[in-house]
Amino acid sequence: MTAPTVAPACTLVLFGAAGDLVKRLLIPSIYDLMVSGVLDPAFRIIGVDRAELGDEAWRRSLNDALHQMVADPAAEFNAGSIREDVWQDLGGRLTYQRGDITLDETYQALAGRIAGSAIFYCAVAGRFFGPIADGLGKAGLLQETPTAFRRLVVEKPFGDDLASARALDDKILGWAKEPQIYRIDHFLGKETVQAILALRFANRIFEPLWSNAHLDHVQITAAEVLGVEGRGSFYERAGALRDMVPNHLFQILAMVAMEPPKDLGEQAVRDAKGEVLAAVQPVKPGDMVRGQYAAGTVNGTPRVAYREEPGVDPHSRTETYAAIRLAIATPRWTGVPFYLRTGKRLAAHRTEIVLQFKPSAHPIFGEPHDANRLTLHIDGDKGLRTDFQIKAPGPGMALAPVAETFRHDDFFEHVPNIGYESLLYACMMGDASLFQRADAIEAPWRSVEPVLEAWKTGEPDLYAAGSAGPASADALLSRDGRAWASLQPEPDGRAGRRMADGAAA
Repeated sequence: MTAPTVAPACTLVLFGAAGDLVKRLLIPSIYDLMVSGVLDPAFRIIGVDRAELGDEAWRRSLNDALHQMVADPAAEFNAGSIREDVWQDLGGRLTYQRGDITLDETYQALAGRIAGSAIFYCAVAGRFFGPIADGLGKAGLLQETPTAFRRLVVEKPFGDDLASARALDDKILGWAKEPQIYRIDHFLGKETVQAILALRFANRIFEPLWSNAHLDHVQITAAEVLGVEGRGSFYERAGALRDMVPNHLFQILAMVAMEPPKDLGEQAVRDAKGEVLAAVQPVKPGDMVRGQYAAGTVNGTPRVAYREEPGVDPHSRTETYAAIRLAIATPRWTGVPFYLRTGKRLAAHRTEIVLQFKPSAHPIFGEPHDANRLTLHIDGDKGLRTDFQIKAPGPGMALAPVAETFRHDDFFEHVPNIGYESLLYACMMGDASLFQRADAIEAPWRSVEPVLEAWKTGEPDLYAAGSAGPASADALLSRDGRAWASLQPEPDGRAGRRMADGAAA
């Protein structure tokens, strides 16, 4: 196997250095990149935050966080252990600058510490993206030279609606060129999301079936057992829809529904995504469901209602669950509804795509059956499950449902990966194919605008913590004669063969 290319030397500036995103996801991802050997010896990191920290205190807090996550089997960082030699190398590249990101003096001080290429990462709340762009622009920190790149990474949510997304773009584009802007969505860094492109277009057994000629509908689910976890004040401003749907779920939708790009180049892939997202129609008034979790039990543990969480208005109308029905106006997808749902405090943690095939057209087995289903598991036990029917053993021709399962870890060596590793590396390499262009940001906001408008009034439907969501979400599909895939574990399918030894899994 060819060794990966070492990324060009640069300085990574992390705004919001004392925050949760840096500790929980970005520094662990950089640690993983250090282990893989793709970072240049001259690569370094400057953390910027208002917190009263110095270089050593910041390093110590990050080191402590890494060790805590390694000891937590539920943490996203799954390196298994911390290599002291790698941490010593990484720690020696970390420096801290205390500063207020709304003040010009912070950027003036930063300019004196940066020479050569740099990446500026906005690991802060969305309301600070504009001020950071202004500060960097005024200090000349976004000016590139023939030998030094300058890039700006912007987290989601990119705006709160279509108008604010456009205003933010105008603000940033006043200081930087489009190729310098990397709008990040960590779902696009997940191996299983990137693999959708290969699954669809490298396999004739799948590609011809991926259309309205064979599919009845598509479901995309991002379910969490977690609540707001002390982030109530943030969640009150965002809600489930803004937090998950126009970004994460629409990006998965784009991978599932896009037409084949002419090649795997950055321009072609982004064009294909942009075209299909532009074809998603605005949500109709009756095709949206808003829910909020009430008290309940999750995995045997009692949980309080959302309105009882710290930082949450006791009369809050903020949704913790959102489900919508979408139509895509392209020849491939005419007549195939896409159902998207996301929620907190649900019965299971699951991110998956379900492609439900139409019932068999052959009448020889009696009533049509809709047992054919392809399920792509994005998180957890990552892989692919195919449900179909076969003859049951014994006399006669009775049918029995069966399943075949491909598990990613049965075929490939486990490599620690959070999802940000490939994105950070791609940004250093100047590859924007895994990042969002402005049109791919605006099109989803345009599609969900009717939802945002409708939810300015009214109350969310309550659902018990630990359930599958509100009854109105079930009704959204049942009126079409359909049902959500269960959040309960399915009977196991028979795995494929292991690549390593050829033995039956």
